Amino acid sequence: MANTSTNNRRFTLKPQHITWLKVLIHAISLLFVAILIIQTFYGGFGADPVKGLEHYTGKAALNTLFLTLLISPIARWGKQAALIKVRRMLGLYSFFWALLHLTIYVSLDLGFDWTLIGEEIIQRPYLAIGAVSWVILLLLTLTSTQKIQRKLGTRWQQLHNWVYIALLLSPIHYLWSVKSGITEPVIYLIVACALLYWRKEKLKRWLSQLGNSRNQKTSMPS
Repeated sequence: MANTSTNNRRFTLKPQHITWLKVLIHAISLLFVAILIIQTFYGGFGADPVKGLEHYTGKAALNTLFLTLLISPIARWGKQAALIKVRRMLGLYSFFWALLHLTIYVSLDLGFDWTLIGEEIIQRPYLAIGAVSWVILLLLTLTSTQKIQRKLGTRWQQLHNWVYIALLLSPIHYLWSVKSGITEPVIYLIVACALLYWRKEKLKRWLSQLGNSRNQKTSMPS
């Protein structure tokens, strides 16, 4: 009887816990922004500060994206449905870092030369992959509000499943962008594959739905 009573009193996250968790996420994110600013002004990014800035912001975007995708498995494993409420915030921070990453590359590396930017994307596959991943995160950010979610209905979930493509492409972008020291990007790629494997049944259903939608469009009379 004592064991049964203990199990029934399992800890459950309450609204105030979620509020404090969001505060913690904001605090940690702002801390990393502060570190970025301090290292920029005090030469913490070494002899090539632009590459250092790109590396820092790119990894921050990737880490936050991974954390975003970890929320659902953790919530399901710990039976803490309320934890899902912090997922959107983490997703927004992931795009924030991705936006900063792109801004640094476009402004400091290419000097806002749009012709050169187009040529770089065409000539370097890792940039094309990064661009696709960035666009996906942009679309997910623009459609992340509850108002848009209600408006899109079932299409909203189909759209947000594209985050799995971004999850896979982002570490590949990282791996292809480095000339040496591939251990870290390989670890990122392994973690991404593990997160995708956790969702293999959902992925199969989503890919099946995409295939069915494509078949319906191609079979429609012109």
